[in-house]
Amino acid sequence: MPRFEPFAGLRYDASVALDAVIAPPYDVVGPEERAELAARHRANAIHVELPVDDAAGGLDRYAKAAALLAQWIEDGTLLSDTAPVFYAYRMTVPGGERTTGVIGALACEPIGGDILPHEQTIPKDKSDRLDLLRACHANLSPIWGLSLTEGLSSLYEQTKPADAAATDDDGVLHELWVLDDPSTIEAVTLSVDASPVVIADGHHRYETALAYQGERRAEREGVRGDYDLVMTLVVELAPGQLTVRPIHRTVRVPPGTDLLEAFGKWFDCVHAGPNEEDVVEAVADSDVLALISRGEVWLLNPHEDAYQAADSDLDSSLVAMAVDEIPGATVQHHHDWRTVVSTVVAGGADAAVLLRPVTVAQIGEWARARRRMPPKSTYFHPKPRTGMVFRPVRD
Repeated sequence: MPRFEPFAGLRYDASVALDAVIAPPYDVVGPEERAELAARHRANAIHVELPVDDAAGGLDRYAKAAALLAQWIEDGTLLSDTAPVFYAYRMTVPGGERTTGVIGALACEPIGGDILPHEQTIPKDKSDRLDLLRACHANLSPIWGLSLTEGLSSLYEQTKPADAAATDDDGVLHELWVLDDPSTIEAVTLSVDASPVVIADGHHRYETALAYQGERRAEREGVRGDYDLVMTLVVELAPGQLTVRPIHRTVRVPPGTDLLEAFGKWFDCVHAGPNEEDVVEAVADSDVLALISRGEVWLLNPHEDAYQAADSDLDSSLVAMAVDEIPGATVQHHHDWRTVVSTVVAGGADAAVLLRPVTVAQIGEWARARRRMPPKSTYFHPKPRTGMVFRPVRD
């Protein structure tokens, strides 16, 4: 079973306005947003999570990040908790929906045993994250794991004021509580250790942690250390704890391609109306599977044999199967349906496909069957913020 441990984290001093120093996950931050975040505060987490070279100081970006982290510790911007603890972490969106989990250190082990992958990943260069970990000796942001242990959430639900809180640019409230009661620490440890953990978000960072663990163990001849674990936000896999959004597609096809013919092999294509704002918005708000060209909108109702052919109940599998019927077709992924539709209207793609969100029940079924969903099947919202807590990775 997994091994989940408390740790003594690094957190911003109470005198630091947390709103000014938290940052989104590094892989969703573009150059303009990075510059804006960096300008908010000298100690914004983006300075170390997504560093830039310091030409004047003669430091590359990784050395710069390490120097900044050390400086913040030295000048008291960051303070260490005095003993290993867990951290309850709650994210509340403006509409009131909440996701509450617990941050701790999850033991690194090969994927496929007690640590299960949630979906297939698109290959990505992990050297950047590995170089950053080597330089900073710290986990700067948590991976996101889902626990199959029922009732886990009840162990860390909070009613008292948070020990730290911040509101991000999307209006999401992020709250953190220190869990230092020995009985709570024991209960959380036993509960997380009781069931496999599914990696929901952060597959590449988990693989980076495994690579770093391998390096350090080789250097230290198998001696165990902090590098054997990685900071992880564990959330119970339960409907009340997760908000899952779809990831839509834009499709480019060779000239002369009949999209309806290609999709018609696996779907009944029901005409819903012209590609006009009111029609598209009604379709998008209905959580249906839809194909949108520059001029028309169709609802896609999967044939029964489509599920059998794809060996899957997921829209992402069915759409991939239809697109594979089109030689030369290319696909891009987008979180916002307005983006995919506007891309098509502007001529940047030939069609958009709006997908339905994957359900928590489907995630659980696939996890228990130890199956990986296709790439870009799920988008978990909201995302944990970098800067709520850092985890030192010492020898």
